[in-house]
Amino acid sequence: MSSILSHALRYFPAVILLQTLFFKFSGAEVSIYIFKSIDDYMHWNHIMEPYGRIGTGVGELIAGLLLLWPKNSHYGAALSLGLITGALITHLMILGIDVKGDGGKVFYLAVATFICNIIVVYQSRKSLPILKSIFK
Repeated sequence: MSSILSHALRYFPAVILLQTLFFKFSGAEVSIYIFKSIDDYMHWNHIMEPYGRIGTGVGELIAGLLLLWPKNSHYGAALSLGLITGALITHLMILGIDVKGDGGKVFYLAVATFICNIIVVYQSRKSLPILKSIFK
């Protein structure tokens, strides 16, 4: 795979993850809405908002930084894949594709991030300890 494409597959999700940090850490209305919706759906009392929002932000920060670090980008892609899978499931089961009139923008960025992460994880499948034994 070309170097440019390989970099793009890492940088695109990193930028998406890192730009969402402002919304999670500043307590933006849409971010609070999303995590309160999860609380309401699961009948949890203030677990996801604020703790899930901040915890998810910390995970996204770590994943985004690892994606930018070539030697460890496969760890960032694996972590990001887990986080984005949770986001996609939340969209499909709780929030819907269009959240607060965004036209599905957040959902479609999550799908694109998911696809990039799948490719990065697959490319480095022999470098990830859990996958190394499966893909000998």
